[in-house]
Amino acid sequence: MSTDEELELLGAKLTSQKNQIRQLKKDGAESTVVQEAVAQMKALEAALTSMQLVDSGPAFDRESLENTLLRRMVYVPSFEIHGGTGGFYDFGPIGCALKEAIQNIWRRHFVVQERMLQVEATCLTAESVLKASGHVERFTDLMVKDAQTGQCYRADKLLEDHIENLVTKTPGMPKVEREDLERIARQADAYTPTELGDLLNRRFEIKAPDTGNVLSEPFPFNLMFQTSIGPEGHSKGYLRPETAQGIFVNFKRLLDYNSGKMPFAAAQLGLGFRNEISPRAGLIRCREFQMAEIEHFVHPDEKDHPKFPQVAGVELSLFSSDNQLTTGKVEKVTAGDAVAAGMISNETLAYFMVRTQLFCEKLGIDMERVRFRQHLPSEMAHYATDCWDLEIKLSYGWVECAGHADRACYDLKVHSEFTNNDLKASRSVIPPREEAFAAINADKKLMGKEFKKASAAVGAYLESLSLEEACSLGDQLTAGSDAHVIVDGVSYKITPPMLTITKSTRLIHEERFYPSVIEPSFGIGRILYAVLEHTFYHREEEIQVKKGDVQRVVFKFNPLLAPIKCGVCSLLKKPEQEKIASEISDLLVEKDLFSTCDISGASIGKKYSRLDELGAPFCITVDPGSMEGKGFTLRERDSQQQIRVVEVETLIQLVADLCELKSTWETVVQKYGLDTGN
Repeated sequence: MSTDEELELLGAKLTSQKNQIRQLKKDGAESTVVQEAVAQMKALEAALTSMQLVDSGPAFDRESLENTLLRRMVYVPSFEIHGGTGGFYDFGPIGCALKEAIQNIWRRHFVVQERMLQVEATCLTAESVLKASGHVERFTDLMVKDAQTGQCYRADKLLEDHIENLVTKTPGMPKVEREDLERIARQADAYTPTELGDLLNRRFEIKAPDTGNVLSEPFPFNLMFQTSIGPEGHSKGYLRPETAQGIFVNFKRLLDYNSGKMPFAAAQLGLGFRNEISPRAGLIRCREFQMAEIEHFVHPDEKDHPKFPQVAGVELSLFSSDNQLTTGKVEKVTAGDAVAAGMISNETLAYFMVRTQLFCEKLGIDMERVRFRQHLPSEMAHYATDCWDLEIKLSYGWVECAGHADRACYDLKVHSEFTNNDLKASRSVIPPREEAFAAINADKKLMGKEFKKASAAVGAYLESLSLEEACSLGDQLTAGSDAHVIVDGVSYKITPPMLTITKSTRLIHEERFYPSVIEPSFGIGRILYAVLEHTFYHREEEIQVKKGDVQRVVFKFNPLLAPIKCGVCSLLKKPEQEKIASEISDLLVEKDLFSTCDISGASIGKKYSRLDELGAPFCITVDPGSMEGKGFTLRERDSQQQIRVVEVETLIQLVADLCELKSTWETVVQKYGLDTGN
């Protein structure tokens, strides 16, 4: 019997033993019998624990990361000296630079390389915009309250946390039971209020985490921040929950700017605001956050992409909705095969998924901890036809950091209907094509007399009928029969004198259509946190400082991303070394390479440690050899190797090439050789 099979068998025995103990207690069995059963259960638990032979590797030291982030003011709680307010964070010098670098790389990778139209809309949004989009009615999460204190919690997160704890604290849980629990957790945000209430309050009997009190039934809570516009307060507005609507309402102007050409994409970087029920996990769930969104407008029947052949062979880690509900396995599939098999619904959606993966690679995210998870049918937005979230594995679990949705024609259509503005695109039909249509000849005077104010609505309904529906109605009237139509829930009788409908044909020279929208949407804060966690580590060796041995922490930022590109240090606290170090630092800054200059009296090891902790990939050191015309050392952060370069101009250009990824450290070492200090 294999180890896995033995674990499965022991797990089944443990579950059976626990059920037996519950039954014994329920039946009022003697305490000695119960104690004996408990002893057997503990023996099984011990056996299972001893068989946990799979080395899962060291746990991520999140506490150390968080201490470093606070100490170095990468980001800190807002209003900290006033006690803070959950879900808001201020960025310090390193955090600002990282965030700016991610946004710049995003802009070059998407906006510039894909020739997108960038816009910047306001954060404060009129209520009518968000009514049309459906946010006022539907932008909600399910919330529960502590029945005694009124404390609020996000219902799906309580369920996820409970299941995670249950699985973690039950060694050897049978595979079938574990997979069932994991399936429930995966679709926690897709349940209806009734379904979620059954799971929280009845199946798992989850209590309020802070007090242990009973929880209320789940109910929807709108996540938007509401405000009023103008001194009278009559005009209602909201802080936008997403940047997308600012693009949709400007579609017509963007189309005109693009000379009416389709397809095209518009992009926007900006703040979003969501009144999260229980913000937590730092930048993972905030109430104010930076977004980067793209709206790629295409013909609804033509979602191929001209550049897709260039990326069709790229392999993606796909967690399909089918697998989430069955095997729980992630599959590695090329983008081309995924589209051909219908896993990903179209080329444009798959193209942007590949581009997002390449973007993550540029940022230095560990691609072994990245996957695309498809939305389950139950969690899919009502207007969407396919959605895939880019998820990154962090110490908090799998976290959604970007979404990719085929939003169909929903957005432009609802804004057009709500405002009576034409938001359709058009294109010439070459050669013109013949099209059958229903020619409706209505006696408007007779219909007006019969239907009065409703006549316009009835007429609009008739015009909206498909060819088949209109011809069927026409045949009924031609036969001399009355017909009934339902408009806005009211039945209207159409008599033969009111209407004649005939099938006819016409030549179509121009086609008008509501474009479909493919939307990649990125949470910059979550991506930033993923970079921080994936690049953070401790060096194995330690350094001596006055207060004892301290572990060295490092951020291995990609040079493109690193806030400090190159530090400059003097080996000794001597005026001549300090002067040259300052001059070299100034030359780096003139080259747009942000540099810090450390001419303190600290040891060189301590100076290197400071730079490593800030993620600086390179450091130039001025030493006694520099005073003798022997040049300067250039240290690389991750390998801790050094080379020596004589000319300052050559050294500055070398650092520039390394930071712009025009050269690699391996290439530099081959050219200059390692400096061993001998």
